[in-house]
Amino acid sequence: MKLLMFDTNDFWYKTFSKSVESVESYDKEESTTDSLVIFINVEKEDEERKNKVVKKAVNNIRWLAKKTDRRKVVLHSFGHLSESKSSVEFAEEVIKAINDKLTAKGFETLMTPFGYFLEFKIHVKGESLAKVWKSL
Repeated sequence: MKLLMFDTNDFWYKTFSKSVESVESYDKEESTTDSLVIFINVEKEDEERKNKVVKKAVNNIRWLAKKTDRRKVVLHSFGHLSESKSSVEFAEEVIKAINDKLTAKGFETLMTPFGYFLEFKIHVKGESLAKVWKSL
C-alpha cells in the first residue's frame, strides 16, 4: 500500500466520470476544511496481508493527525502511486475498513466515491509534515 497524505486548508471535489463501470452512479460534490486528505493505492501484494496493511495505514494516519492536530480525514482511492494494483473489489474493501477504523477512533471521515475520476481542488499547507508519503 502507498499513502500520499496532505494536511489541507481546503479540499473540494466533484465526480467527473466513472473509472469502474460496476460502481453505483453518482453526481456528487463535496468540500471540507482543515482536513488530512489521504490518497491511497492498494497494491496486489496487500491482498495477502489485509489486516496488517489496514492497521499500518490507520496508525500512520493517526500519527499524522496527532502531529497536525487534525480530526477530519478524507480517503481517496488513487491508483497512480504504484504500478502494483490490487483487484478493484479488494481496494474498495480495504479503504472502507480504514474508514471504519478511523471513525471508531473518533475521526470525522469522508470517502470520495470509489471508482470515479474526480475534478478536485486542494490547498495544502506549506509545512514539512503537510506532505507525507508512506510505503506500507
